[in-house]
Amino acid sequence: MTAKTIFNELQWRGLVHSYTEGVPELLAGRKITLYNGFDPTADSLHVGHLVVLTQLARFQRYGHTPIALAGGGTGMIGDPSGKNEERQLLTLDTVRENVEKIKMQLAHFLDFDARGNPAMLLNNADWLTKLNLIEFLRDVGKHFTVNSMLAKDSVRNRLEREEGLSFTEFSYQLLQAYDYLHLHDTCGCELQMGGSDQWGNITAGVDLIRRVRGASAHGLVCQLLLKADGTKFGKTASGTVWLSPERTSPYRFYQFWFNTDDRDVVTYLKYFTFFTQEEIAELEAAVREHPEQRQAQRTLARDLTLRTHGETALQKAEQAAQVLFGGALTGLSAAEIEDIFADVPSSEQPRESLSGEGLPLLDLLVAAGVSKSKGDARRSIDEGGIYLNNERVTDVNRRARLEDTVEGRFLVLRKGRKNYHLVKVVG
Repeated sequence: MTAKTIFNELQWRGLVHSYTEGVPELLAGRKITLYNGFDPTADSLHVGHLVVLTQLARFQRYGHTPIALAGGGTGMIGDPSGKNEERQLLTLDTVRENVEKIKMQLAHFLDFDARGNPAMLLNNADWLTKLNLIEFLRDVGKHFTVNSMLAKDSVRNRLEREEGLSFTEFSYQLLQAYDYLHLHDTCGCELQMGGSDQWGNITAGVDLIRRVRGASAHGLVCQLLLKADGTKFGKTASGTVWLSPERTSPYRFYQFWFNTDDRDVVTYLKYFTFFTQEEIAELEAAVREHPEQRQAQRTLARDLTLRTHGETALQKAEQAAQVLFGGALTGLSAAEIEDIFADVPSSEQPRESLSGEGLPLLDLLVAAGVSKSKGDARRSIDEGGIYLNNERVTDVNRRARLEDTVEGRFLVLRKGRKNYHLVKVVG
């Protein structure tokens, strides 16, 4: 692979929105150092970060040196780009804790031990928190005009709103520009990447380097990702989809990608995976010819769950996904069962009723509302339509016992192919 192909690859993947003059030539000529920043406003990155994170990994595969910059300093200020109101300011301790957790997530995508071009992870708190205000205003602030700062989309959009824009947020672009200058001086960084909402901040850094050092620096941004229906990418009815398994389980993470709209899945394959143009074309044909098989969605979900959470989590997520289609519950934890069946009807059953000889299943089916009466339950069993923990019940005298439960907490009832009910054991 040559350096030139990286820009061409970004283009066919739809990852080039805007760039400063000379970027294609820069990437065609030699290996460079580049960076992208992550503000640690939470203790986890989310799927929205995967666009630029995968982009950094893509550059590394082509021999370039990526810097993942944790915004431990800028994260205490808050970037106004794309925000309708000011973020809540975080304490230094909170930001530091968030940075430490994000570091571990970055290691799933970037190779920090690669021979020749190991990725770097830096924290801008290491230099921003040491700045002297007077020196900063004199040495950096003098290179920015208020006119140009007001012209930035991120600033102008906020000024048009009733909430306005605080001086704290207004100064954010100076700090990000200084980050670029610092990385240019200390690491030889020549390219900053980000989403299209970062264009103003990135060009501010490009201008600062030119004015202070008389050197060339560049910016490259991709389009902010929206779903085909116009809604924001990375959001679901239950909220943000996080990379942390504590915030979003691997099963929910897998399901997020598996449930991708047919209109979006090819775009996501281009943005988030390393599949070749030919491989993605085959998956695109599968969407067109056999959409019901969801081959492209399954491939996307498998690839991203594997890279984010590992092989064991992927296997568990796929097993969990099959449970709703009658797959075995064997080996799944109570927490996983609760996650899988979070959206199905549920009821509670006292623990003592399941002790000893247990509770007649006919009674449990009626108590849970799965069957209207014992007669209805008996007929359903005789017809082979009742399942306990996804195993068909053939004996009308079957009893539900504590040993049938998952970790003493749940029983899963099913009537027919898809009518699930979760029994929660209490007491």
